[in-house]
Amino acid sequence: MSRPSIPEEVAELRASLSQFIDREVRPTEESYREEIQETGTFAALREEQLKMRKRSAEVGFWTLHMPESVGGGGLEYLGQVVLHEEASSHGLVLAQFESIFPVVTGPSPIHLDCTEPQREKYLAPLMSGDKVTCFALTEPEAGSDATRIRTRAASTGSGTWVLNGRKHFITAGESADFALVFAVTDPERRAHGGITAFFVDAGTPGFSVTRVQRTMSPYQNPVEFTFEDVEVGEEQVLGQVGFGFYSAVRGINGARLQIAASALGIAQNLLRRSLEYAKSRVAFERPIGSNQYIQGMLVDSHAELEQARLLVYECARRIDEGADGRREAALAKLVATEMVGRVADRAIQVHGGTGFMTELGLEAWYRDVRAMRLYEGTSEILRTNIAKTLGL
Repeated sequence: MSRPSIPEEVAELRASLSQFIDREVRPTEESYREEIQETGTFAALREEQLKMRKRSAEVGFWTLHMPESVGGGGLEYLGQVVLHEEASSHGLVLAQFESIFPVVTGPSPIHLDCTEPQREKYLAPLMSGDKVTCFALTEPEAGSDATRIRTRAASTGSGTWVLNGRKHFITAGESADFALVFAVTDPERRAHGGITAFFVDAGTPGFSVTRVQRTMSPYQNPVEFTFEDVEVGEEQVLGQVGFGFYSAVRGINGARLQIAASALGIAQNLLRRSLEYAKSRVAFERPIGSNQYIQGMLVDSHAELEQARLLVYECARRIDEGADGRREAALAKLVATEMVGRVADRAIQVHGGTGFMTELGLEAWYRDVRAMRLYEGTSEILRTNIAKTLGL
């Protein structure tokens, strides 16, 4: 089945992206192939990601999602979905994880709240790929319910704020040049306007990475931040004092659609590899693809992927046409991320014992996609959000 119709200019961008990946991303990753096959990842991943990010910014992919008013490409959600899917379908670590397109470690709609001086200091170097940021909201006792954060920011009354608290599960925190930190500034109103966002530069006294957190993914190692009497100026407040949470959710629809699109691409790659293996692997004097059990798994993966793709594309279209987006983005992420988990599981099963080995890299993707059902809204939270839009 062919993919849903997309605008000609988006198709041209997708072709250019595919060429970029084959020309520049694939050769770099292939140079680490032996290490990846032995360990499931490679030690220079973060370093190579930063190099690839800079190159992506130079050719124009990195900021396609940002408005033209700040130097971006003004690409609509459908176009973003198509490109994120394409990047992930190549099966390369360096083609995703914010190496080519950003989610939380690069420019995002949140940064539209910047003042002009902040755009020069913080947004411009993100747009050019020269600096890395991170989104510091989650805490040990505040995950899905972000209103429970305990990190506090107290005004000194003389133009500065003092931050104290702890954050964890912070993606790219170890290499971030600055963090966007969310702290309670009005405890009595934290659920309705008492949280403020601050830019906090790496190296600020009292601000430190206290722990690198290991995960089941071979590619993702978030960090824990500690803030001990960290002093920041008024000029480091993003948006209005007390309304940081509203800034935080500003880019949530785009992030969820992008994650859904990445799930489509990963599933496409896993299904392709499974089909190739089923046709070439011989057991009991015939290809295993002639076995109805194997056929059933592959057909189920194909059907679920096609269904999810149609849904994600349609949800993106609706938002581009003016839909609120809360239901559409939540639905797209819920369906696509649940789907890719099942496709990854079947891919391991089709490959048998070989799929369980690090050599093929299938088990690495199997472990990594598990997190997709957790970040930017767990599947349970998404179901709750969708239920509300249905009047429940």
